[in-house]
Amino acid sequence: MRKLVYGLLTMLLVALVGCVTINVYFPEAAAQKAADQFIGTVLDSAAPTSTPASNNTQPPAAAKKDSQPSAMLLDLLIPAAYAADTPNIRIQTPTTDAIHARMQDRFRNTLAPLFNSGAVGFTQDGLVAVRDAAKVPLDQRAGLNAAVADENRDRNALYREVANANNHPEWEAQIRATFAKGWIERARPGWYYQDSSGAWKQK
Repeated sequence: MRKLVYGLLTMLLVALVGCVTINVYFPEAAAQKAADQFIGTVLDSAAPTSTPASNNTQPPAAAKKDSQPSAMLLDLLIPAAYAADTPNIRIQTPTTDAIHARMQDRFRNTLAPLFNSGAVGFTQDGLVAVRDAAKVPLDQRAGLNAAVADENRDRNALYREVANANNHPEWEAQIRATFAKGWIERARPGWYYQDSSGAWKQK
């Protein structure tokens, strides 16, 4: 009889643990905040090439001020029960740091002018695509295609790495969707992006 009771209790415990594991929620608000911060530092790195120097000092300072209190407030709002699993989504690893540095450099030196001209745009799935190759001289189109391919390789690796860093590889699609929304929302006026139907629109 005692063995039967222990057996039932063990089965109940396994079932409860299974439910907790299955029901781990995707921290959408925390993910969006982390994605926005990452995206902001990438796009701000290209600011000197496309905006006057007088405007460069203001946006980064505002972004830093906004991000700190919001992140602390978010920490307070996340229930303690979830804090053990995902208090904040983890976005910084040696791999993402390396990707971040490459993306900053690529935006500063290559992609920002291509976005400014309308040659490329943000896709609905968090990547970059050639929108109008005719905006680039013929002898520079190989470089255009290479830059877009390199950027998309890094973006795919980023979304996968963030999901894995949080021990939830199944979150990759949600991470991608979160970043896709962030890239489009932070696109500068005049830049192109795809809407949900895949049609190009200009900010």
